[in-house]
Amino acid sequence: MKIILTNAGKRFSREWIFRNLNYEFSHNKSYAITGANGSGKSTLLQAISSALILNDGIINWQLNEKSIQPENVHQKISFTAPYFELVEEMTAKEFLLFHAQFKTFINNFSVEEILHKAELSNAANKQIRFYSSGMKQRLKLAQAIFSDVPCILLDEPCTNLDEGGFNLYYDWIDSFCKNRLLIVSSNDINEYKFCDEQLNIQNFKK
Repeated sequence: MKIILTNAGKRFSREWIFRNLNYEFSHNKSYAITGANGSGKSTLLQAISSALILNDGIINWQLNEKSIQPENVHQKISFTAPYFELVEEMTAKEFLLFHAQFKTFINNFSVEEILHKAELSNAANKQIRFYSSGMKQRLKLAQAIFSDVPCILLDEPCTNLDEGGFNLYYDWIDSFCKNRLLIVSSNDINEYKFCDEQLNIQNFKK
């Protein structure tokens, strides 16, 4: 998958979050969107996901050199962020089974296998509302990374993770993301130190 931004700009009221952004995200590569807190990293990532509409410029999504219409982009992208809510009345098993109705999992992994990899097997039938913040974040990452899509967007992916959670994250990136387009939004180098390229959002404020 390839995502091409041409003179892209997004503003809220009169304030430009980013402007005149020309960039190409290519298949089989990993990218970091960096910048200070509140600089617009998440806004850019949401625009890339097609969740936000640009005020200026265009975004072109391509798969196998064919353009994808904006209304179909969500089928090709998996996205998670700290501000995304889980369905806390569900158990983790129910949540992943529900998700699987919309996007299949890579390598024909079963829900049980994914929960095992996320070290959540013992809590598979527990309602998510009883999970710790770290357990919830591992579930969010599992939902995103194990979805069978060509592009993964991760916003502050290691929020609330302990050392074991970081190790899981690195292992999943290395094992399951190298043949896809991966974009990580963060100001913590530990979340994106493996990325091939970096884009600093603060360079596109004028």
